[in-house]
Amino acid sequence: MSDKPNVLKEAIIGCSELGEGYWGNIVERAKENPWYQVPLREGILSDIAGALGRMHDVVVEAAKPKLIGRELVTVMPTTDALVRFPKAKLAKAFKKGELAQTFFVGEKYETQDIKCDIEIRAGAEYSKKFFEDASWPVLERQTAEVGRAVADLETKTIYDYLVANAGTTDTGDSDGTFEWAELVKIWNDIKKKDWDPDAIALHPDEVADCWTQDQFIHGFYFGSQVDVRRGVLGELYLGMKVLSSSKCTAATIIALETAYAVLLVRRDLITEPFENPKEDRYGIVASERIGLGITRTEAVGKLTSI
Repeated sequence: MSDKPNVLKEAIIGCSELGEGYWGNIVERAKENPWYQVPLREGILSDIAGALGRMHDVVVEAAKPKLIGRELVTVMPTTDALVRFPKAKLAKAFKKGELAQTFFVGEKYETQDIKCDIEIRAGAEYSKKFFEDASWPVLERQTAEVGRAVADLETKTIYDYLVANAGTTDTGDSDGTFEWAELVKIWNDIKKKDWDPDAIALHPDEVADCWTQDQFIHGFYFGSQVDVRRGVLGELYLGMKVLSSSKCTAATIIALETAYAVLLVRRDLITEPFENPKEDRYGIVASERIGLGITRTEAVGKLTSI
C-alpha cells in the first residue's frame, strides 16, 4: 500500500486534548462502522487505520477549495483555549502653548482575549442497507460532501463575524449595483483611520457588477495566486485582494486589513466515526475548534445599501 502518512492519526495523537488514547478509541469504533468497511471490502485499503486516514484525506481535500474565509483573516494555530493579544496605544506628542515645551506621551498597552469557543461540525449518516449496496466511488463522493459542508460553514461563520463587528461602516447609493465609487468610499474611510485594507469580500451578485464596469476590469491584476473558480478573483491596484463566496450577503461588502482579524485554530479539521445502532444510523463526522477576534475594529470596514 501507499507510504503516505496517516494525517488523521498524526493530528489526533499530536492534539493535547485528544491524544493516543482517543486515536485507539476511534480505531475500535471504526471496526464496527460500515462506512469504513466499504474500502476494505473492495480491496482499496488493507486495514481500518488506513480507512480512517483515507476518509480524512478525502474530507480535507474537498474542504480546502471552499475555505475562502481564511483568506480574510490571519490564521494562527494554538494549543490554548484562550489567547491574549497586546494592543499598543500609539505614542503622541503635543504642545501646551505657542512657545511651550513639547511633551511626549509614550506608547501604552491594553490587552484583548480571544477564546477558541466555536466548534464547527458536519456529518453524513446512512443505514446498514445503504452500505451493503454502496460502492467506493459513491461513498467517496458522500465523504467529500462532508468536507465541503464544514468549509462552507466556516466561511459563513468568519464572514458573519466580520460583518457583525466591523468598526468602520458606510452606506452606498442604494441603486442595487456595486460601483467603483462605492468601493473607493469604503477603502478611503478605512485609510483615513490609518489602516491599510488588503482584502475585500463580495457576494457573486457584486462580482457580476464588477465585470460590467471598466474601472474594475482595468483595475484588476491577475497574478499567479488567482483562482477564479475558487473565489480568489485577483487584486486591485488599490491594494486589495478580491474574494467572492455565496456565503457573503448580497449588497453587503467587507473590506479590511487582514492582519487585525484573527482566526485561532485550537483543533484543525479531524474526522471520526458516527454510530447510532438503535436507530440503524452509521456515518462520519468532521469537526474543528476555532476562535475569532478582531484586534483593531476600525481596520474592518462594512459597506451596506449598495
